[in-house]
This record gives sequence, structure tokens and C-alpha cells, in this order.
Amino acid sequence: MEDPAVPIVSLAAPEAEAAEVLRLACTEHGFFYLTDHGVSEELVQAAFAAQRAFFSRTLEEKMRIKANKYYRGYTPFAEETLDPQRSRHGDSHEGLYYGRHVEEGSPEAELPLHGPNQWPDETALPGYRAATEAYLQAVAALGCRLLRLLALSLGLAADHFSPHFTRPMLFLRPLHYSAERSSEAEGLYAAGAHTDYGMLTFLRTDGQPGLQICTDGAAWRDVPPIPGAFHCNLGDMLARWTNGRYRSTLHRVVNRTGRERYSIAFFFEPNFDAEVAALPQCLEHEQPPLFPPTTAGAHILERYNATHAGYGAAATGAAA
Repeated sequence: MEDPAVPIVSLAAPEAEAAEVLRLACTEHGFFYLTDHGVSEELVQAAFAAQRAFFSRTLEEKMRIKANKYYRGYTPFAEETLDPQRSRHGDSHEGLYYGRHVEEGSPEAELPLHGPNQWPDETALPGYRAATEAYLQAVAALGCRLLRLLALSLGLAADHFSPHFTRPMLFLRPLHYSAERSSEAEGLYAAGAHTDYGMLTFLRTDGQPGLQICTDGAAWRDVPPIPGAFHCNLGDMLARWTNGRYRSTLHRVVNRTGRERYSIAFFFEPNFDAEVAALPQCLEHEQPPLFPPTTAGAHILERYNATHAGYGAAATGAAA
């Protein structure tokens, strides 16, 4: 096997060893592969089969669950523009948003980005909801495992982040990319250059290439999929929490093959009201914080309102 594009963090490794690999990945790349994670390939493939079945439906059928005020549901092609300065039009993908289910009318549903999911008709897509929910729950459990390793990598107690994730914001983002080839000269992108805005992102793809990262402000490099592994990356919120020690890296998706592509991104975010302030361990020589304190919800709302067009609510995930 060739040297991987970014470090591989194995959850089968001794905890201290895995935490050190994670620390290096977070400071140098902001991206890593996650292996030996315990999420079954059968469950992953069932989720991908379900998404392919949904995206194969007519636009009329898909628009029946158009994203609502809770930002749950379908977003059509070109609705998302991740790099408006360089993109000629919206990005060449369609997608869905699901999250942790919150009952309509409950106090929590009064918060932005919280509410009930919208599901396709079970008679038209039998088993779709079960496959999608099973994937969301499995990756959410994986997120909790990675939080422990993340804390250890920063020299914190293993459970440091746990109080901030008692009612986490969880967002699942299945995506279907068209076969349109990308062209920088023409401003055509599968997903324009962006950083993720939240805490942690977990990505699986159908094996098609396309993901690229830029760590030096100039050159783009491919981060191809490794069978069975998750692509993981850090978002701006974690960079803020660590006072810039851990990096949120610019990335994009380009289509060089002329083939369709499917991916499922999972965004693992803290409680809406979780305080995000520079960790004392990340302040050196009385260095002041780079950012003022905020909350997870305020941070995400501030960053996401400009990403999506015409839905009147903020999204909480991007594309990869």
C-alpha cells in the first residue's frame, strides 16, 4: 500500500498511541482516516443503497420532503454554494439532511436546527428509514468514542467533552453528485472549497475519488478513499476551541471522472448551548484567545446562514 495522503488513526491501537497519531493529524493536516472503528460494512452499504434508491426518484417525489424550517429534508441540485467567490452557480450535488429527532412542539424544537425529521413514504422506499437511522446511530456512537481520544490528545481528561454532548446536534448529510466534470476555469465544482464549520465530520463515500485538501494555501492534493475507513476532519468550531492549535482545513470535491458520486457525511456537534471558549491548555505564554467565547449554536448559525439559498433556516453541514 502507498503511503496514505493523511495519517491513519486506528481504534484498535493502544489508546495512548492512537491519541498521539490523532494529535499529529489534527495539528498538521486537520484530516485523517479512521480504521478499526466497529461500524459494520453491511450497515454502511445498506445506508448507501437506501440513499441511491431515494435519489433515483423523480424531482417531484423528492421535493415532497423539501427541507423545512427545522432544516430537515431534501435540498436540490445547485441549492448549496460552498465557494460563492469562485463558483459560477450552485454546486453540482443534491442532498438530504437528517438529525437527532426532536418532537415538534417540544421546548427543544424551539431551538434553531432542532425538530422532527422528514422521511420518504415507506411504501415507496421500504426500509429506507430503518437503514438511514441505523447508520446515524452507529456513527453517533463512533463520535462519542472519538471525543475521548480527542480529549486525551489535548492532554485533557478523557471525559472532558462529555458534558457538552448530552443533547448533541447530529446531522446526517447524504449527497448525490452529478456526472458533470469540474472545471476551475469555468467555476464548476462538485463541492466548492470550504472548511467545515462545526466540531467533527465523519465521511464515507461510494469509492469514487474527488475529495481534495489544501493545507498550504496553494496546492490541492487528493485524499482518496481507503476501503472500510472513514475520512474524518475537524471543523472551525474545534479550531476555535483549541485556539487554532488543531486546524480546520480547506477542502473541496472535484469531478475528474465524469461519473456520478455518492457520499454520506455525518456532522457531530455539541449541545446547542455548549460554551466554546479557548481551552487553557491551548493558551501559551499568556497568549490571548484568538476568538471571543461563543456557544456552539451561535457559532454554527453565524457560519451557515449564507451557505444555502431559499430555505429560511441555517444548515449545519457542508459537503464532501
